[in-house]
Amino acid sequence: MATIPLAANFDGDFVLKLVPVDSENTMDDVAAAAAANSVGIHVADQPGRTLRVKKQGTDTPYARDTTVADSGLEPTECIEIYFE
Repeated sequence: MATIPLAANFDGDFVLKLVPVDSENTMDDVAAAAAANSVGIHVADQPGRTLRVKKQGTDTPYARDTTVADSGLEPTECIEIYFE
């Protein structure tokens, strides 16, 4: 287990945020950590919709149970979080 800082670009937010996550966190955990810094602050909540995570510049989100370690993401790499 290791802490990995990721740059989070939450859809609808105007600020990139550095979010520390654990290498064993799933993408659902990563999305929740990013949401804690954006939803209700700069982004309106969308109850009932699922948060998804993808690597910046890609079209396909990670599977929700993919861990940070398995994703291949490097420290400070940028991810995009959005409501599906």
